[in-house]
Amino acid sequence: MKIKEPAASYVIHRKKYTYQDYLDLPDDGNRYELINGELVMTPAPNTIHQTVTNNFEDSLRSFLRKNKMGKMFHAPYDVVLSKKNVVQPDILYVSAERSGIITESNVAGVPDLIIEILSPGTAYYDLLEKKEIYEQFGVPEYWIVDPKKLRIDVYQNVGQRFELNQRVESEGIAKSIVIKGFEVKIENIFSLE
Repeated sequence: MKIKEPAASYVIHRKKYTYQDYLDLPDDGNRYELINGELVMTPAPNTIHQTVTNNFEDSLRSFLRKNKMGKMFHAPYDVVLSKKNVVQPDILYVSAERSGIITESNVAGVPDLIIEILSPGTAYYDLLEKKEIYEQFGVPEYWIVDPKKLRIDVYQNVGQRFELNQRVESEGIAKSIVIKGFEVKIENIFSLE
């Protein structure tokens, strides 16, 4: 099992886990993800991460309620991509047209949009391992939100490869590709008030 935290990660077991192993874990109060068969413990988000996540959720939830275009979910909530890849993105969106992948307990398939907010304990996975998984499984749109750099990168999946569609730093507007009309003013997302 890998431990995802600011200190160096380490592997306790080399065992490859499956979704069933993941479901059979005892409830120890920790959050886990299954990344390429490795069990990764995720630390609780810090205050800035929580604030930025809440700002994003407020904006997206308001837009979706007004336009009735689909559903938003947030961590901890399982997205089952395969037997060896079960992730808990910070925020995800499933369009109304694809709502059949929403089950009683998780999203069983590829969301239309995934948003990850970077923090010291998650940046490696969000920028590298999970990004590659999202690419491979064909997530149409992936946002990486960096509170430290006050930056939002919007990636579009083209042929199982992410291409940077937008980079907005410090000020300006980031626009969704898959949620037509949805945009966020970066100053509002990074507001700590």
